[in-house]
Amino acid sequence: MGTHRKHRTHLVWDWNGTLLDDNEAVVGATNAAFGEVGLEPITLEQYREMYCIPIPRFYERLMGRLPTEAEWERMDGIFHRYYTEKRAACGLTRGAEELLAQWQLAGRSQSLLSMYGHDQLVPTVRGYGIERRFVRVDGRTGPSGGSKARHMERHIAALDGISAEYTVVIGDAVDDAVAAAHVGAKAVLYTGGSHSRASLEAAGVPVVDSLAEAAQLAEEIAG
Repeated sequence: MGTHRKHRTHLVWDWNGTLLDDNEAVVGATNAAFGEVGLEPITLEQYREMYCIPIPRFYERLMGRLPTEAEWERMDGIFHRYYTEKRAACGLTRGAEELLAQWQLAGRSQSLLSMYGHDQLVPTVRGYGIERRFVRVDGRTGPSGGSKARHMERHIAALDGISAEYTVVIGDAVDDAVAAAHVGAKAVLYTGGSHSRASLEAAGVPVVDSLAEAAQLAEEIAG
């Protein structure tokens, strides 16, 4: 029984753009940050085509150069202030709440890993009433703008009795697939968030249009 449970598929969910439908808040916050350095606002479609990690490289694509350290600090501060104001109006992605409940009630485990600051993430997830669905919730604890791979490494190491081999990361960004590969996990990418389908398909992992599809596919490919 213990061996069977250990080999049961574990899901690591991304937060922004995956479980949380916050595209409008993210693009609005991005445009507020862009306004600080005189850049024109962009649309969601443009955002999805251009977005990449780390964030300074995303800004470089639009500015034609990397932001200076002072510009980055100002832009990052404006982004987070604007996002925090608008995030409260964002809901969970359609079907997410039911999907998380079904996965847990079936006796399977899932966790949440986000590049959103840990101190903001935990009360936010709690506020949506879904914290109890996860065996662990981890947000970013270092400076913003980095890669998810190191965070994923620590997250997987902290999961008791769960092997990366039987873990599937579900996210909306190429960086989620990179982070999964870094620890030996699999990944499924969802088109409803920060990247265009073409951008996601370049990661070489399955790409789906709904979270339900993502969870179903995760069961098929794990292990």
